[in-house]
Amino acid sequence: MMAKDFDADSYANVHWTLRSIFFLVLAIILEVIRDIAYMYRIRLLTDKKISWRHSFQTIMLWEFASALTPSVVGGSAVALYIVNKEIDNVGKSTAIVMITALLDEMFYIVMVPLIFVFVGFNELFINTEFKLFSFGNFPTETIFIIGYGFILMLTSIITFAIFFKPHVFKKILEKLFNVSLLKRWHKKAIKTGEEIVITSQEMRGKSIGFWAKAFGSTMFSWTARFLVINALILVLVEGGDHFLIYARQLVMWVILLISPTPGGSGVAEFMLPKFLGEFMNGYGNEIALGWRLLSYYSYLIIGSIVLPVWLRRVYRKR
Repeated sequence: MMAKDFDADSYANVHWTLRSIFFLVLAIILEVIRDIAYMYRIRLLTDKKISWRHSFQTIMLWEFASALTPSVVGGSAVALYIVNKEIDNVGKSTAIVMITALLDEMFYIVMVPLIFVFVGFNELFINTEFKLFSFGNFPTETIFIIGYGFILMLTSIITFAIFFKPHVFKKILEKLFNVSLLKRWHKKAIKTGEEIVITSQEMRGKSIGFWAKAFGSTMFSWTARFLVINALILVLVEGGDHFLIYARQLVMWVILLISPTPGGSGVAEFMLPKFLGEFMNGYGNEIALGWRLLSYYSYLIIGSIVLPVWLRRVYRKR
């Protein structure tokens, strides 16, 4: 959201009540729950080699990196560096970062069919087109189907590669990227294949309870992330179909995921009033600002504070 689009005077008309304050505090608590769930997951995946305090630093820096890099890229490369500095094991760090990404995509794959059952297909989308890189403008339904299909395909391939045939997958990658048209990415393909094998070695044999806890913490984190917007809407607006609000965020998220801007910045503020404007009673820009303050700018601030502390700690240790 650009500064010129934000009408600060609209806040003068807001009547702050105990109810409004309650839902504002609830939005903050939900953001904290999101981070605690991530901290629990990183401790679980590292076999509790990272303390709660260090897991807080790890997650804050991970979010900081994600906020500074395009959503389509994410903070995975930086996350790998951070986790490796914490546990001093490149192989396990690679596995942890890859599995966290896989768990995040699994949440989306599981939730989308559920919202189709309870909400329906037509209610989820808005009559607006968005630009998909340089391919032109497409309806939200088209972008969503392309994005979900890509996530489903990629997650299925990676799951098969990690848990069933990692070495076969590595060989397929090596042969596929050895053809002249793809040879420029051959080294990266080999590295990816090696990372799949390493992840398989680290994660195969884990108990059902381990995976239930890992996916459960992922569900908690993503659910809290989406419910933040529900709470922020309730700060200024009474009522509304909050299940539909939650469901539409899943659609919006896939467009943010393929956004080429850092952290989805700009795109997020633009899209939120479009997807949920009918529930915001004219407070779209204000709610979008509150959302980005909690879910984006807060991590830039906290990350910039945590970074020098973390750097001093990990390099002093060495």
